[in-house]
Amino acid sequence: MPVLMKTTLIAPCGINCGLCSAYIRARNPCPGCLAPVRAETGHRTTCSIKYCAEPGGPARKRRFCFSCGKFPCQRLLNLDRRYRTKYGVSMLENLANVRAHGVAAFVRREKVRWLCPSCGATLCVHRRQCVACGAERRYLDGRIQP
Repeated sequence: MPVLMKTTLIAPCGINCGLCSAYIRARNPCPGCLAPVRAETGHRTTCSIKYCAEPGGPARKRRFCFSCGKFPCQRLLNLDRRYRTKYGVSMLENLANVRAHGVAAFVRREKVRWLCPSCGATLCVHRRQCVACGAERRYLDGRIQP
C-alpha cells in the first residue's frame, strides 16, 4: 500500500521522510522530521541540520536549507555524499527541485518516482528491494538503483 506523501514530509535538508525506513515501519513509526517534538528520542530530535542556528537556517523559521546564507554547509554536503553513495539519492538535487518547482510539484514527482512498479507500494530509500514484494528498486529509466 502506498504511503501518503505530503509536503510536510519534506525535511529542511531535502530528504523525503515518507520514504525513510523509520517512517514506513509498522511498529513505532517516526512521524517525520517536521512533526512536533514530544518526548521522543532519536535522530529527529537532535538533528544538527534541522536545528541549525545559522541566520536563515531551518531553525530560524526558514523551511529549507537553501534559504540559508551558508547553503550548502559542510553538514549538508556530508549527508548528501553519504546518501548518494549508499542510497542513490541526493539531498542537493532534491532541494534544487524544490527551489525550482516548489514543494508540491516535488512531492507529486516523488509519488511516481518511488512507487514500486511490481506491486504499487511505496519504496523505501534505505532498502534496495521493495519491502512489500521484494522487487529490485529501479531508476525511472529502468536501471537498478545502488
